[in-house]
Amino acid sequence: MSSPRILVVDDEAHLRELLEIALVKMGLDVDSADSLSAARSHLAQNDYALILTDMRLPDGLGIELVREVTAGEKVIPIAVITAYGSADNAVMALKAGAFDYLSKPVALDQLRLMVQSALRVGKPVETPRPVADSKLRAGAGSALRLIGQSAAMQELRTQIVRLARSMAPVAITGESGSGKELAARDIHALSPRADKPFVAVNCGAIPEALMEAEFFGYRKGAFTGAADDRDGFFQAANGGTLLLDEVADLPLAMQVKLLRAIQERRVRKVGATVEEAVDVRLVSATHQNLAECVESGRFRQDLYYRLNVIELKLPPLRERLDDIGLLVAAILGRLSAFTPQAEQVTLAPAALSALCAYAFPGNVRELENILERALAFANDGVIEVADLGLKGAGQGRPVEAPDLADHYSEAALAAGAPASLEPVVAGMPAQFNGAELPSSLPDYLDDIERDVIRQALTRTHFNRTKAADLLGISFRQLRYRMQRLSIHEQD
Repeated sequence: MSSPRILVVDDEAHLRELLEIALVKMGLDVDSADSLSAARSHLAQNDYALILTDMRLPDGLGIELVREVTAGEKVIPIAVITAYGSADNAVMALKAGAFDYLSKPVALDQLRLMVQSALRVGKPVETPRPVADSKLRAGAGSALRLIGQSAAMQELRTQIVRLARSMAPVAITGESGSGKELAARDIHALSPRADKPFVAVNCGAIPEALMEAEFFGYRKGAFTGAADDRDGFFQAANGGTLLLDEVADLPLAMQVKLLRAIQERRVRKVGATVEEAVDVRLVSATHQNLAECVESGRFRQDLYYRLNVIELKLPPLRERLDDIGLLVAAILGRLSAFTPQAEQVTLAPAALSALCAYAFPGNVRELENILERALAFANDGVIEVADLGLKGAGQGRPVEAPDLADHYSEAALAAGAPASLEPVVAGMPAQFNGAELPSSLPDYLDDIERDVIRQALTRTHFNRTKAADLLGISFRQLRYRMQRLSIHEQD
């Protein structure tokens, strides 16, 4: 079996020679090119496991080659070599689809780590199918954790598959409870690093005085209580993925140290005199608007650009209500593993309708809490509207509830529930009684909600506080719904 072939593109002869020697020592075959045109000629004649290109070439920029390679049909990881301190070039290359980057002068240990990671990319990952029959596997094999068949979720999973093939830092944004950590775990599980550690860190839960020691580790005797050497989060995640959850909560002093660690890919333990190389794929997550944090001076702009190379935005649950049925089935299936009575519990049609009409300010996490509470209050094995504890439930018009029976079996099994579970809802009544179904359920529901809110506002002479009380929702929920539905006082 032939060795993987690498293409090195650089107009500096001594650097090409250095890279060739290092790669040959790794048992790889190497071709060299000193210009874009020469690189294109090699690509037309050979297949490569990795391309390594300088950013500045005699007849153009390496970013052009990055765009050409990533736009092609073949899946070839391409990494760029940037001048020392040229962070903007590195970020630009990663946004264009580069697998990774190296800074001059090239450190051979970082080169080896990057090449090993690129060679693990392997064959293209299968495009995700809907969750009900999704069996995407990575490494030992695990289904995607994000559940949903809506268009928004299918697009999200497609983005995750693409992001998994890159080393570019990813910033995951979304409201609290929308599944940001699950998205990060899916990116890791589908990446070449799936067999390496995934370390999740809540940046807002670490005391500021301990942050440096927690992130970078410490040497024995570095401070009172340091009885032994200890690795930090970066060392624990070496070779894998480090999730910086709630990254906006990092104090400015720690942001400076984190920026250096990201740029140099080296960390120094507290009390140590030398730095050590780390190979970590960074994923950050926050429910805050980082751009606004930068404007207000609470977050460094240079760190923002390093972390926010690619943004992955998670939709709130209220924007994918089509997934409620599947989520309910999966959550009840998972709860049955810890609550034996959950195996016999069903959801009343009116209860599911109420869930589909609810705004879910806490997103999927709130749905989980609602169902866990409802299990404790359910009588005779049926969860009713009152058991859900939804504010204002049952006060609006009925909303057609999705049929869970079609989805329950596979969704419950994916969540770890026993195969013998009964469907959550049986015999769901039709709401239209033979009438023509709406062409767009979301638009139909929006029209109903818009009419009800306008009636409440008219009845209260546009006193929004009284209108919110009349509708059984909070003032904040009413304001959000008016903004979403474009309802104004002059209407």
